[in-house]
Amino acid sequence: MKLFRVFALGSAVLAFALAILGSWVRINEAGMTCPDWPLCRGALVPQLVGGVVLEWSHRAIALSVGFVIIGAFITGWRLRRSIAGVSGALIALVAIFVAQVAVGGWTIKVANSPASVAVHWATAMALLSTLTVLSLLALVAPPYRPQHRVPARSRSAVWLLSLAAAFGFVTMCIGSYVSSSHFGLACSTVPACDGTLLGRDPGQLAQMLHRLAALSFFIVGAFATWMTTRSGARRAAALALIALVLVVLQIALGIGNVVLHMPTLLREAHAANAVISFLAYVIGAFFAVLDPVGRRVSDSEVAVRAASPVMASSK
Repeated sequence: MKLFRVFALGSAVLAFALAILGSWVRINEAGMTCPDWPLCRGALVPQLVGGVVLEWSHRAIALSVGFVIIGAFITGWRLRRSIAGVSGALIALVAIFVAQVAVGGWTIKVANSPASVAVHWATAMALLSTLTVLSLLALVAPPYRPQHRVPARSRSAVWLLSLAAAFGFVTMCIGSYVSSSHFGLACSTVPACDGTLLGRDPGQLAQMLHRLAALSFFIVGAFATWMTTRSGARRAAALALIALVLVVLQIALGIGNVVLHMPTLLREAHAANAVISFLAYVIGAFFAVLDPVGRRVSDSEVAVRAASPVMASSK
């Protein structure tokens, strides 16, 4: 169990670092400093100068993630009959990781086209969210309870928090397209786009779709948070509140980028906070499922409960 936890947590941390570094590579336009794949400039370790440092480091961490994921799969598969949900998470993990590697190579083949960058970011977020769930399963180790059913209120919280995470996912993917297309300042005003609702050209349209997606993310997230606080799932409600605060911060960072003409550090903060906001809703949905299950019942409690009907009948 300890080894599984180490591999699961390690892979999630590395995947998060990989996503942040990937956004840094994109923001600094270093994605094509290694124009070939899987080698970089025809070498396993090229001359590390300029943007090559960023892109090669990104690939090196991706390789490390692969090895750690293998460790997480092997150790987790051995525990599949003792931890609920591990089998499904591991199977999804393998499928998404293979897709992520393939998409990473494809982005180089098509010279980091905006569409390929958006797909690459989508698979990266799918991988990170899966690893996050796997880490939570490793830490909490929920037992199998075939008789358990999630109460109706908790079910609604699960669906709404998952929906909020989905809106965050879509918003990030549109944002990666906008960023890689250099449309970040296509609209110079906020909240409208130079006096129009959807802009006058493809760049402005992409920017406004990103803003509308962000607004939808906030609305859905706020409703999901409100409903979760009513469900009685305390940990899920706490995560939902944190996520909503992060979404508000995300919108403020987006406005700041437009007003301040997109300074590099603020752009990176915007990308990193988007990832954290998305993960907060993913984790909240996880606990919304788990909270009704409750904690493990100790052996002494089982004995007391078993004896209580006998005691009651003897009175």
